[in-house]
Amino acid sequence: MSLKNLTAIKKTHSFLLDKLKDKKVNNIYQKFESLLDTNENFIVAVSGGADSLALSFLSKIYSIKNSLKPKYFILDHKLRKNSTLETRHLKENLNKFLINLNILTWRGIKPKNNIQSIARDKRYSLLLKTAKKLKIKNILLGHHMDDLIENFFIRFIRGSGLNGLVSLKKKTKVDDINLIRPLLNFKKKDLIYITNYVFGFYVKDPSNKDDKFKRVKIRKFLTQLEKEGLDTDKFFLTIKNLQSSNQTIKFYTSENLKKNVTYLERKQSVALKQDFFYNSKEVVFRSFTKIVKAIGQKYYPTRGKKIDRVIKLINSKSNFKVTLGGCIVKKVNETVLLSKE
Repeated sequence: MSLKNLTAIKKTHSFLLDKLKDKKVNNIYQKFESLLDTNENFIVAVSGGADSLALSFLSKIYSIKNSLKPKYFILDHKLRKNSTLETRHLKENLNKFLINLNILTWRGIKPKNNIQSIARDKRYSLLLKTAKKLKIKNILLGHHMDDLIENFFIRFIRGSGLNGLVSLKKKTKVDDINLIRPLLNFKKKDLIYITNYVFGFYVKDPSNKDDKFKRVKIRKFLTQLEKEGLDTDKFFLTIKNLQSSNQTIKFYTSENLKKNVTYLERKQSVALKQDFFYNSKEVVFRSFTKIVKAIGQKYYPTRGKKIDRVIKLINSKSNFKVTLGGCIVKKVNETVLLSKE
């Protein structure tokens, strides 16, 4: 590397580090640093919004201080006419801060319904594929406290159980890749402050104001609740308490799977002991869902209503045979067997 390039890098790093002289930015960074706490390289998912740009800055500072080499990626979804122009413009702007943004492109036919959900799944799919290719085990996502609360209400409206209500966690593992959300303890307004202070711009997605999307309706509903006195800090604490309760259920589910499941034929089928079903309804439901997912070799778990229906059959009939989630479920007297369909 030439002396000129080294000088430019040092100058840019000094510019970014100088931003920590702002008391509010420094306090947020110190908290971020303690929450991330990794010495491994990572990918940062960028959207161009205020939250993802704040994550870009915070992770860049973290990488400078810890001598890491993060990779930054954005998805050009091609759902809007100007999406390619926007991503290229963002790439040019972030490169000025030595945040080398790479563009992933969603090719193929685009959906007409359930657009946000499908686009999100496609984004994760491409990020996971890229992480595996680069042999990087960690992907940082920009979800924050406001997202956590919005997600709770969306799942609440859908009638989700406890596990669904608190599904947005700091770390989840998908295909041996860690999806890490280091901003869950931060409010969106603080992330907007950082982005404006450091970059002076961020992309405003017009879909974030479109009432046809459920998330937008929830966001407006929560804004109204805040005006009526909703304390988001206390609500965040409530969700944390629910997550703690959820961990307890996960523990008993894990114990049930260890003690009451016998794997057969190279784990292609299983026999469930009677004690498997002598647990609380939620533990049985989660345990059975995991077994069906594992034996059926499905990416997503089977719908809850179908799981409940088969569990009721198990509890009420001595003999039956049904298919469920890519599995054949049989009960003969008191023995329940599951095998790949």
